[in-house]
Amino acid sequence: MATCATLWFNYDMWTEYITPASLEETLRVLAEKGEKARLIAGATDLMLELERGVRKGIQTVIDVTRLADLDCITIDEDEIIHLGPLVTHNAVAASKILRERAFPLVAASWQVGAPQIRNRATVAGNLVTASPANDTITPLMAMGGWVMLKSIRGTRRVDLEPFYTGVRKTVLEPDEMVVDIAFPALKPGQRGTFLKLGLRRAQAISLVNSAIVLTLESSRVLSAVITLGAVAPTIIHAPGAEAFLIGKELTDETIGHAAELAAGAARPIDDIRGSAAYRKSMVRVLVTRGLRSLRAGEEKSQVPEDPVLLWGDKDINGSTSSANNSSSGEPIRTKINGKAYTFSTGHEKSLLRLLREEAGLTGTKEGCAEGECGACTVFLDGKAVMSCLVPAPRANGAEIVTVEGLAKKNKGRGQMEKLHPVQAAFIADGAVQCGYCTPGFIMSSAKLLEERPHPSRDDITQAISGNLCRCTGYYMIVQAIEDAAKA
Repeated sequence: MATCATLWFNYDMWTEYITPASLEETLRVLAEKGEKARLIAGATDLMLELERGVRKGIQTVIDVTRLADLDCITIDEDEIIHLGPLVTHNAVAASKILRERAFPLVAASWQVGAPQIRNRATVAGNLVTASPANDTITPLMAMGGWVMLKSIRGTRRVDLEPFYTGVRKTVLEPDEMVVDIAFPALKPGQRGTFLKLGLRRAQAISLVNSAIVLTLESSRVLSAVITLGAVAPTIIHAPGAEAFLIGKELTDETIGHAAELAAGAARPIDDIRGSAAYRKSMVRVLVTRGLRSLRAGEEKSQVPEDPVLLWGDKDINGSTSSANNSSSGEPIRTKINGKAYTFSTGHEKSLLRLLREEAGLTGTKEGCAEGECGACTVFLDGKAVMSCLVPAPRANGAEIVTVEGLAKKNKGRGQMEKLHPVQAAFIADGAVQCGYCTPGFIMSSAKLLEERPHPSRDDITQAISGNLCRCTGYYMIVQAIEDAAKA
């Protein structure tokens, strides 16, 4: 008789895991394997789909996270911004270029998941997953974005609107890879924003989202683009509202009517997260708020000027060091807490399960196994990540730190010499309740203090937004982090 676990999760998620050494090799493998292969970069969506058996027939996973020069954010002489396919949401949130010239995308990326998710999840992955509730599609479409798709057959450009054909459906062929995301930088006189409604502040899928881009002359609208997410099978425009705004001053009356027209364009459905009527009403609210913020010039206040990233080293951006071609049959050679490990089993698992079951390091906890709770937070090549959403073979050639590696050891006797300041503060302040979530909180907090030794209260809440405490112990947790910073 099957158990709930075997019904819900599939622990043999792939039969072949390939880490190609070049883009050319990647495209050759895609051409050879066809529909039985999938690319992995952040893997935050695909890992869940494979575990739950939602994505059927996938035998080969191709890990492209080590490919060189695919994590760049650039602007060319024609004022076109380019994002490589390995650009993460945190890289977008930290980009000065994008904050100045593509703020709607920054605002959307900042609201994806939590820091640990944004350190892995890529904008390209968000686009390809093609959910109408995905946040970054809406601003990229509002800014006139397109993607470059490459295969061994050649390269083609596809604008974002025709790229989507339905819910989670695109024109991407099985042998194609997104190699560039491009869009015009906002010009002087253009301003834009992105707003989202979720069921909580972080780690929330959009109930409704909207991006607005206006070209303004003084307070008069010369052109307007309003796109809406999670209210139709694909991201849509609000054409009536866009046309109405042209030539108008942004008065309260104009804003109110434009918001009503935008709500009329929505075609939402009823589901467990919200009714169609509620979603239509919230379109009106979001568009009203967005237009008012643009009128007041306050749109950028929603994203911190210096966001907490949980990178530690701010020079880290996108992919890490390159790797030679490898596949599932080869051992996973990695370094955990400064110690070399070689694993001949566990290739088909998540990094979380590799750490617990193969390495015997049980400090890292499995709370939700879907990147929602943060109990499994570890450092992967210097960044905080949710280890339940990282494929185990990604550990090959990587450096990993778990909660067991935070305390300093007495090398002479092998005994614990000194706790990490965060660990000591959690004990002193009674921030540990049931204790299950504690390793994840400690890891996020330790990385915060590495990145920002004297954090503000807002910095702390940003850093732990991806960690859930079911004992409602946040007050003492925040106090402990503040006290650790003083120490």
